[in-house]
Order: sequence, then structure tokens, then C-alpha cells
Amino acid sequence: VHSIFNIAATALLLPFNKVLEKLACLTIRDKDEDNDTPFIDERFLNTPAVATAQCVTMCNKMAVLSEQTITDACSLLAKYRPELEASIIDNEKLIDTYEDVLGTYLVKLSSKSLTTDDSAETSKMLHSIGDFERISDHAVNIQESVKEMHEKKIFFSENAISEIDVLICALIEIVDNTTKAYTKNDIELAKRIEPLEQVIDKLVNELKLRHVKRLRDGKCTIELGFIFSDLLTSIERISDHAINIAGYSKMIEEKNISFSDNANTEIDEIKDICDKTMD
Repeated sequence: VHSIFNIAATALLLPFNKVLEKLACLTIRDKDEDNDTPFIDERFLNTPAVATAQCVTMCNKMAVLSEQTITDACSLLAKYRPELEASIIDNEKLIDTYEDVLGTYLVKLSSKSLTTDDSAETSKMLHSIGDFERISDHAVNIQESVKEMHEKKIFFSENAISEIDVLICALIEIVDNTTKAYTKNDIELAKRIEPLEQVIDKLVNELKLRHVKRLRDGKCTIELGFIFSDLLTSIERISDHAINIAGYSKMIEEKNISFSDNANTEIDEIKDICDKTMD
């Protein structure tokens, strides 16, 4: 009888499926319906495994968006485009929101009863979201440097442009590898990021020396020198955040990092040390 009732009810309602769909959408609005604002329903916290999976999906979106923001910022160096500049700024604000939403949610999730794997994954996300957010901040720094050059109608020399192009290629590669290693949990790829970061550090140091020489020879102005230096600093720091993210992935794989039962005590101890240092 129960089966017959369900089949009959379904058959009766089937012709009205479109109407029922619209009614459901009107009754319960999707908070992501009008924009890309990140949102995770707190009801998932009652099922930690589902909540963890939702956070992983959102962190992966944040990682991809962070990479896109860097790629767009670097492309401005070749050709300044106001619409791309606006997109970079919007993406950076959205990534800030991702960090706020994920950070708050992950802290709540960490207090739940998690499996060993979910605890490790949660820890990895908590460590990584700050680095992804900082990468987007440096993308905005690059965009601002390019905008300053565009507004003042000043340009780098051909030698400086060639040097930056080499550095940008290395930066794009390390960010791309970092994103793929993070989103696909590819530990072997994560292990290749540290050598890339060392290459970028060496390139930055070499370009700084060449920059100083151009200044001494009068081939570069002080104003352009500041912008060039800012670009090198942003690129170097982006690579530092990339290696941080790769490092978290490797530590998780090696089971060297997870939430401990005494997490609150450890946090309090760290706060005490910070307070004493500030004093």
C-alpha cells in the first residue's frame, strides 16, 4: 500500500514538476543565486564529513581564483586594460570573503568530532587560505604598479622588460603548479615547487643587482626604479606563499600536522609569547 501510494502521488505530481521547481526556488532562495559570494550552510556541521567536503570544494575554488588573479595581473604588464584591472580588484575582494567565510567555518568545524583524515584536511585548509589571500593581495600590488606606469606614461627599458618577462614565466609556472598540486592533492607536483621558488629567489637577486647597475649608469630613473623594485618584491613574496602552500600539503601527506586535543592550550601559549614579545 505504501509503495502504491508513493507511485500514484509521483505520477500525479510529475506533470507539474516545472511549477514545483519554481515554487521551491521561491520558497528557499539560494544565497549564491545572484553572485559568487561564498556560503556554506552551518547545518552541514552536524555531519562533519559533508562539511569538510564542502570546505574542500570552496578552497579549491579560492585557489583557482587566486591563480587567475595573478595571471591577469601579470598580463597587464604586456598590455594595460582598465577592464582587466577592475576584474583583478573584484577578484581580490571576493578572495578576501572566501578567507573570512572559510576561516570562520573551519574553526567551528575543528571543534567537531573529525576523523584523522578530515582533521588533517581541515588543518591544511586553515593553513592555506591565508596564503591564497595574500597571493591575491600581491596581484593587486602588481596591478597598482602597472597602473602607476600607465598614468604617468613611463616605461621600462627593453632590458628590464626582458628580465621581467623571464621572471613572470617562472612565477606563472610556480603558481600554476601550486594550484594543481593543492586542488588535486598531487604531492609529487608539490615537491617540485621548492626548486622553482629557489630559482625565482636567484632571479630576483640577480635582477636587483642589474637594476642597481642601470641606476648607476643613468639608464633608469629613480621613479621607475621604485616600481621595478616593488614588482620584484611582489613576485618574490608570491613564490614564498606558493612554497608555504606546497609545504602544508607535504606535511599533511606525511601525517606531521593535524589538530591536537590540546589545540586551545597551544593557542593560548602562543598568544602569551606574542604578548611578551610585544611588551
